[in-house]
Parts: sequence; C-alpha cells; structure tokens
Amino acid sequence: MTIYTRFTRIFGATIAASALTTSIASADSITLRGASLFDEEHAYTKTLRQFEKLVSENYDGEIEFDLRLNGELGDESDFVTFLQQGVAIDYAIMAPSNMATFAPSIPLMDMPFLFRDLAHWNTALSSGVMAPLEAELLDKADIRVIGYAGGGVRNLASADAIANIDDLTGHKMRVMGAPIQAQIFSAIQAAPSAIAYNEVYNAIQTGVIAGFENEAASIQNLKFYEVAPNITLTKHAITVRPIVVAEKTFRKLPEALQTAVLEAGVEAGAFGRQLESSQDAEKMQQMIDAGQVHVTEFAGREKLLDMVIPVQDAYAAELGATDLLNAIRAQ
Repeated sequence: MTIYTRFTRIFGATIAASALTTSIASADSITLRGASLFDEEHAYTKTLRQFEKLVSENYDGEIEFDLRLNGELGDESDFVTFLQQGVAIDYAIMAPSNMATFAPSIPLMDMPFLFRDLAHWNTALSSGVMAPLEAELLDKADIRVIGYAGGGVRNLASADAIANIDDLTGHKMRVMGAPIQAQIFSAIQAAPSAIAYNEVYNAIQTGVIAGFENEAASIQNLKFYEVAPNITLTKHAITVRPIVVAEKTFRKLPEALQTAVLEAGVEAGAFGRQLESSQDAEKMQQMIDAGQVHVTEFAGREKLLDMVIPVQDAYAAELGATDLLNAIRAQ
C-alpha cells in the first residue's frame, strides 16, 4: 500500500466517521460501519452479517449497517487504530495479536498451543474465563469484546515442505505481531518475523520469508496456496477472533440498542465458531482435491508441546496472568 493510498483511506474514513457521529447524535436513523478483510464467502464476513441481522431483529429503532469488505478500510492494524479512536469503524472481527499495542495481555487468549482441542477451545470461549482480558482491552484501548468467533485450526504454510523439527529449524516465517507469537515459534526453532498481513504473499514470492501460519479459510480465500502450497499439520492453534465494537461509538447508542448489540455479539460469536470450525476441514479438502496444496503431518508434534510450555508460563508470569493461564488450561 502506498503512503498516498493509506492517507486517502484514513482521510476518507475520518470524514465518514464525522457523518456517523452526527447520525448517532440525531438518534433518528443510526448507521454503524463494519470492516472485514475478506469477501462475502469468508466465515468472518458471514459472522458479521449474522451480527447485523440479529441486531436488526432485536432493536425496534431504525438501524442500518455499512460493512466494507476486502480490506477496503485497511488491514487489521488500521482497524484497531480506528476502533480505539472511535472513527471510521464501529465493529469488526479482530485477531487478538493485532490489539496487543493497546492491551499487551490480550494475545494470551490465542497464543499457540493453548487449547487441547475444539471442545476445550469452545468451553473456554463460552465460560467467561477471558473476562480479565476483555476488561484490559476496554480499559486500555476503549474497545469492547461482545462475542467470540473463530475456529479455524492453524497450520504452517510454506514454499517447501516441512516434515519435522529439522526442517522447521531456521525456517523463515511470518507470525502475527504480538511478542508471544515470535517467542513461541522461536522456541520450536523457527525464525519468525512480524510482517504485515497484506505483505505476506509478496514476501513469500520474493523469498523474504519462506512461509507463514494460518487456517484453511484464509489460505484459500486469499490464494496463498499459489506461493505456499505446502501445508504442515502442526495444529498449533485454534483461532480466537473477538467480535469487537468501538466503545466510543457504543457509549453513544441508545440503551435498547446497546442491549441488542451485546446480545447479538454473543449469538453471532457462537454462530461464527460453529461455522468456521465446521468449514475448516472442508476448505482444506477442497484445496487438496484441486491440487492446490500438499499436506504433510508433522513428525514428533508432542515434542513441540514440551518446548513451548515454559514460554507460555513465563509470558503469563510476566503479565501477572498465571492464574488466568491456569484457569484456561483447566477448562
């Protein structure tokens, strides 16, 4: 993205935000703007559409939604800045790592190798155990979590096949921006670096990195298989994707609409988790059948688990979140 394009997006978004503020203040007809990196077929976009539907059904006033797709309003680093400032974007689905700038503890909720399986993941997200992290995000970033989507199993995607710890050693790969992501992958001998998501394709194509990690839906949706056709089943994470709203916007909403938004967030999150977790294997198989990816099991995955536990423990201790980590593990 050029500096000019980025400036144009930010300037245009700021102008749009002023119109939104006026709309909320009038309380006659309210328009809320959302953002998605993906098209209508992606689970995150479908989850946001479900959120909009639920709010509309449960609120008696006039409400409209303006959901911008395909990264029109930037990438997630832009989204979180806009949400924190209360401009341009009112609701979105975000990766916790992209909110770490404002709330350093929040990446704990989806750090690699945290969840044993889908049942553990779903129980943790439904239990309220993440409340301390939600409170930190609200306090430090003015961003409110209203539900949890996600459910894709994350694996390595690379230009060359990776089958074991020897292949992984020194592997140059993109990770999300939170420090814990780099710490975890360094612990399992990879060579991680934080690169903007919209630069990953070109970075692999030009050899700056050799791969990255992601779930099947995003690999398929953005055609990453063209440059990283080798999928290694490390199964190192199950995505946690909070549905968030800008608190500055939320505070301006009528009380009845606030209630509708909170209820819709919980329900849409459950919808999104079921949707993405059920689609994950299906999308992987579609790419396999199309000859777009080659899948390799990672030999000795249990060794990776032993290597990362001390890193997880140290990270939680540094944040004063040891009890929280233990609570998540105990779910």
